[in-house]
Amino acid sequence: MPFRQVPFLALIALASAVAQTDWPMFGHDPGARRFSPLKQITAANVARLQPAWTFHTGKPGSEGIPVVVSGVMYLAAANGLFAVEPETGKQIWHYEATQVALRGLAYWPGDRLTHPRVFAGVKGGMIAIDAITGKPAPGFANEGLLDLRQGVADDLGEVRLSLQSPPTVHKNIVITGSSNGEGNPSVGAYGDIRAWDARTGKLVWTFHTVPRPGEFGNDTWPPGGWKNRSGTNAWGFLTIDVERGILYVPLGSPTSDFYGADRHGDNVYGNSLVALDVETGKRKWHQQLVHHDLWDFDPAAAPVLFEAVRNGRTVPAVAQITKMGILFAFNRVTGEPLYGMEERAVPQSAVPGEMTSATQPFPLKPPPLSRIAFTKEEIYNLTPEHAAFCRDLFERNGMTIVELYTPLPLDRNVLMFPSTLGGGGWGGVSADPSLGLLFTNVNNLGQWGHMEKRTNPNTGAVTYARTSAYGTYARFWNRDTRTPCTNPPFGELVAVNTRTGDIAWRTPLGTIPGLEEKGLKNTGAPSLGGSIATAGGLVFIAATNDSRFRAFESKTGRLLWDQPIDANGHTIPITYLGKNGKQYVAIMAGGGGGYFGGTPSDSLMAFALGDGPATRSSPQSAAAVPAPRARPVTLPDGPEKIVLQRACGSACHTLDAVTVVRRDRKGWAAMVDTMVARGANLKGGETQSIVEYLAAHAGP
Repeated sequence: MPFRQVPFLALIALASAVAQTDWPMFGHDPGARRFSPLKQITAANVARLQPAWTFHTGKPGSEGIPVVVSGVMYLAAANGLFAVEPETGKQIWHYEATQVALRGLAYWPGDRLTHPRVFAGVKGGMIAIDAITGKPAPGFANEGLLDLRQGVADDLGEVRLSLQSPPTVHKNIVITGSSNGEGNPSVGAYGDIRAWDARTGKLVWTFHTVPRPGEFGNDTWPPGGWKNRSGTNAWGFLTIDVERGILYVPLGSPTSDFYGADRHGDNVYGNSLVALDVETGKRKWHQQLVHHDLWDFDPAAAPVLFEAVRNGRTVPAVAQITKMGILFAFNRVTGEPLYGMEERAVPQSAVPGEMTSATQPFPLKPPPLSRIAFTKEEIYNLTPEHAAFCRDLFERNGMTIVELYTPLPLDRNVLMFPSTLGGGGWGGVSADPSLGLLFTNVNNLGQWGHMEKRTNPNTGAVTYARTSAYGTYARFWNRDTRTPCTNPPFGELVAVNTRTGDIAWRTPLGTIPGLEEKGLKNTGAPSLGGSIATAGGLVFIAATNDSRFRAFESKTGRLLWDQPIDANGHTIPITYLGKNGKQYVAIMAGGGGGYFGGTPSDSLMAFALGDGPATRSSPQSAAAVPAPRARPVTLPDGPEKIVLQRACGSACHTLDAVTVVRRDRKGWAAMVDTMVARGANLKGGETQSIVEYLAAHAGP
C-alpha cells in the first residue's frame, strides 16, 4: 500500500514547524548554522541539566551526529543504523551493517508514494533505509545499496572509496562527496561531487573536482595530471543555500598530499571552497584556500551560512574554518571576500621535483584563531616532567622552527604550527544569528618532520615522502598522554563578531587530567568535533579528549556547566524538543579510538533539566578522569607488522596510535573493522590475520 503523504505545500509548512523543535539534519538546517531556536535550557538554569538516558550501540567507532525528525531519532553507529525514541533511548529498529559512515546519516522526508528514508555510507557504497520499517528501501539502486564506485573508479580495481560523512539532501536528490584517500599513490578514485535521485538512486549530475580537458581550471594541472587523480574530495560536509539554490563544497588536498612533483601548478579545485548550482552541479564560483597543498591542510568542516551587516547593508555570507586555524568568509553569492583577502609570499621548496606556490591567501580579518607561530621560549615549561619531555623531543630531533606554509626540507626536522589536526577541524562552526557571532573550537598544536628520498627497488623510480621518528603524522606532543608541548592554552573555544570580523572572545576548552592533578587548571585540551548554539544563550560542546560535555554562555564565553560523559565526545551534539515537552541535549561518546583513544562501546547520552540540585561537576571529579593510558606496545617484526604499518600509513596516524590502547580479541576485531571503514589499506584475509596478531601481542 503506498505511503500516504500530505500535500506539498502542507509538507513545507510542516517541515518548517518541525525544524524549530527537531534536529532534522547534521547542521540543524541546510546552511549548517547548528543554531536551535529552543530556549527551555538557558544560562540561568543550565546548571540543573542532568543525564536523562543513555543508549549503548554495542560497538565503538562512531563520531556520528544523530538526527531527530517527527518523534524519532536516527543514528549511524559502527555496527549499523538505529532508530530510537528520543525521550527514552528505547530502540525502535536496528539495521546491521559494517564500515558505516563515521559522522552520521541524512534524512529524506519521502513523497506521496514513498516512505521517508535515511541515507548513510556502508560497506559497498551508500545504503537507503526505509525510516519506518528499518529495512533497505525498495526501488532504490540495488535493493537499497548504491555502488558509489560507478563513474569514478570503474577501471581501477580495488581502490579506496567510501562515504564517511552524511550526504546532503535537497528536495528529491541526495548529494554525496567521498573519502578516496589523499596519500600515496596519486592514482585512485576521483573525488567527484554527485547528486542521486532519492527514489531510484539514478545519477542526476556530476561535478568533476579535478577538471577534465576543456573544463575551467584544467590548466592549473600539468598535462595528463588530472587522470585518475585521487584526493580533491569532500570527505566532510556539504551545505546549501536553499533560497538561492547554491551548494557549498569544501574540497580537500589532491594526492599525494605531501609531495606534488606530478601535479605542478595551483591544482584547482584542491583545497577550495566551491559554490555549485544545486540543481545542475554547474560551478558558480570558487576560492582556493591553499595553493598546491603540501601539508594536508584539507578543509572538511561544513561551510556555515550567515548574514553579515557590512557598511549598513546585510550581506549573505559563508564562512569556512580550516586546519590552518584561519577562518575565511565570503559573500556567498559572488565569492567576494567578506573582510578582505590578500596573497602573501611564502617560503619555497628545495625538494627535487617540487614546485611550490609563490604565495598563499590570507584574509585581512579575522586574525588566525589558533597559534600559527612559535618560538623556542614557548616550549612547555610549567611542570618538570612534561617540560623535560618536550625539551628532549625538540632537541633530540634537531628541530628548526619555521613559519606556516614552509615546505619540509630533506636535511633537518622542522616544527610548524598548526598540525594536521588543526587549528580548526571537521567539527567546524556554529552560529548565533541573534548575537551576530560564530563559534568554533581550535587546537594549538604543532607538527614536525622532514622529507626523505625513496627509491622503488623494482623500477628505480625516485620520490619523496614526509617522515620523522614519530612517522608521517608527527605532532608536537607526548604521544602517550596527548599533552601538547606548548604552554597552555592547548585548545580554545573562540567567538567571531560577524559585523566586524574581529574576535569577540576566546576561552580555554577542556583540561588535561594529568596536569590538573598537579594544580594546572583551565589549560584547554586537544579537541575533535564541534559546537552548537541555542536561543537560550548557550554554546554546547564536548569534543575534548577529557571525556566531558560543557555549556558556555554565548555572549561572554563563560563556562556555566560541565559534566562527565562515558568517553570522549569527538563529534557534534544536538538539541531537540521531546513529545513530553522537554528540551534534550544529546552527544555520542566514544569517538572510535582514532586520534585520542576509544572505548568498548559508543554511548549516545541525552541530558534534560532536572528538578533537583545543580549538576555541574567539579573538574577534579574522579569520574572526569579517563583510565590511564598504556605506553605503546613494541610489536614483534614479521609479515603482519609490515601489513599493519602499511595500513596505518594509509590512514591518518602512526602505528603507536593503534597500540597505545590495549584490547582483547573482540576489541581488536571491532577496532580493525573501524579502521577499515576509515580507509585502512587491508585486503582479503589480511584483516583476520591482523586481528589475531594484535590480540596476541597487544592484549589487555
